[in-house]
Amino acid sequence: MKKNTSATKKETPTKFQILPEIKNRWSPRAFDDMPISDNELKKLFEAGRWAPSSNNFQPWAIIYGIKGTEMYDRIFDCLVEFNQGWAKNAPALVLSAFKKTNPKGEENFHALHDLGQYMANVAIQAQHNGIALHQMAGIDYEKAKKEFNFPDDFHVATATAIGYYGGDISSLPDDLQDAERGERKRKEQSSFVFNGDFNEEKFNQ
Repeated sequence: MKKNTSATKKETPTKFQILPEIKNRWSPRAFDDMPISDNELKKLFEAGRWAPSSNNFQPWAIIYGIKGTEMYDRIFDCLVEFNQGWAKNAPALVLSAFKKTNPKGEENFHALHDLGQYMANVAIQAQHNGIALHQMAGIDYEKAKKEFNFPDDFHVATATAIGYYGGDISSLPDDLQDAERGERKRKEQSSFVFNGDFNEEKFNQ
């Protein structure tokens, strides 16, 4: 039997009812070849803009590029080789950074958390709009920081490939094709949610 060459949905075995934008969100590596517009991206960034942040410092900074532009190529060149292998077909690429200090010059311990909330807003808005995201840690942080002229008190944290679900899975290596079709998995709540003291044994299960 011929395997499906594209995927738009994955089964998510939730234990409780949650929003469909969260339940149906997943991170493909194969994207449909439909272009994404600057306006569609700005909608996602606007959702991120309204994420909560400690003291409303909003320490996030976003660099983006649309495929076919110099900005896209500059971001792409900062990805590690493994991610370049599949991300090259994404219609848009994004770098996410955060300012490590607050306006007084003191360390902002919550900045990375706030950037995470920004990107969570982006991801949920993207899913609502039928857009897929795949966030990656595999970037050359120092190269990206230098390439895009970030000051010393900024850290480039992640890159994100953005496009539409339904890409041709057969364009990926075999191991990534299996991951693309595989069931979504998460740790059980009991391993990390405690109504009492932290339990390291359960956490490490």
